[in-house]
Amino acid sequence: MDKTTVFTQIDSLKQEMVQALMSLISIPAIAPENGGDGEEQKAQQLIQLLEEAGFDKIEHYDAPDLRVSSGKRPNVIAYLYGVSDQKRLWIITHLDVVPPGKVVWTETKPFNPIISGDHIIGRGSEDNGQSMVASIYALKALKQLGVKPEFTVGLAFVADEEQGSQYGIQHLLSQNIFKPGDFIVVPDAGNATGDFIEVAEKSILWLKLRTVGKQTHGSRPDRGLNAHRIGMEITLAIDKMLHEKHPKRDDRFDVPESTFEPTKKEPNVEAVNVIPGEDITYFDCRILPTYSLDEILSDINALLDYYKEKTGAKIDLEILQKQISPILETDQAEVVLRLKAAIKEARGVDASIGGIGGGSCAVFFRKQGIQAAVWSTIDEVAHQPNEYAKISAMVADAKVFALLAMT
Repeated sequence: MDKTTVFTQIDSLKQEMVQALMSLISIPAIAPENGGDGEEQKAQQLIQLLEEAGFDKIEHYDAPDLRVSSGKRPNVIAYLYGVSDQKRLWIITHLDVVPPGKVVWTETKPFNPIISGDHIIGRGSEDNGQSMVASIYALKALKQLGVKPEFTVGLAFVADEEQGSQYGIQHLLSQNIFKPGDFIVVPDAGNATGDFIEVAEKSILWLKLRTVGKQTHGSRPDRGLNAHRIGMEITLAIDKMLHEKHPKRDDRFDVPESTFEPTKKEPNVEAVNVIPGEDITYFDCRILPTYSLDEILSDINALLDYYKEKTGAKIDLEILQKQISPILETDQAEVVLRLKAAIKEARGVDASIGGIGGGSCAVFFRKQGIQAAVWSTIDEVAHQPNEYAKISAMVADAKVFALLAMT
């Protein structure tokens, strides 16, 4: 069937796509680490959409998690059978979202989505609802037209992506669902023009730095040990040292250098006139794959030993996430060539390839030798207040997914 017929069918589903995305955004799916109750309620809404779309098979691979009320973290797979099942095309999107944040949303409430021109505003709209809906309706259009894909296509909707994927894609990989010859597309990064394919990610270190001193009255600092001051000094020292010792650039990445960012800061004392006895700060480090994470940790620990001796404070470092990324995927990988061809046919543009600092499910496939490419058309407003999806991009990406399934 020619692409014009398929594109026209996708265009006819535009309003359905808008309503589907708004229904998914309206259901919070926040991890228990961030004070949420997981993704189960959102997964139920998703399953209803999949059943209405007429997929050939829907499977559940839930991961046990007693921290949430349902006792499980949902992972859902929908299949559209193809001419061949020797290898499969997979499109992977995630159900969970980050919390709204403490900055006031000026356009709407985070889980009360609204339409503003070409935008649908709400938490999780871009990350990852836009691509989730685009993948569903790409295959729904093919199903309605009676088009059988070249390969069986699996849509995987996973939990826990924002907190490391233990209950999501890592759980699915342990079930041996994916095969080495499969093609994996993860639409969880991209740019506004849809002409960038991500084939590598930086390694990730999430660190928790705890400094313990001695709490005392604010007027008698001589009787205490100000953990807040020491913690700030250590944080700035780590920040400075890491940037100076690891300055390499790789222009294939956006951002081209490693980043070492102090992020979350836990409350210490409740009154101004109290010297804090404990200080807790977090780092989010995104590191070029050419660097060893063990060497970076060794550098940090050496600096902490110096400050322990210098200040007399107790200093602990906890590794919250340590994810080593493989080197760049070759631009001749079949999944990259197929995706570039689909983008060219649908958009008339030649996509470039490179790496990013953000993390996605793709890294777990690459570690197992399964080809994975990351692509979508987004304005990169994920995790921000007033996050939005673009309706036009959602429809346009659905057309690329449909072509990818057909060729």
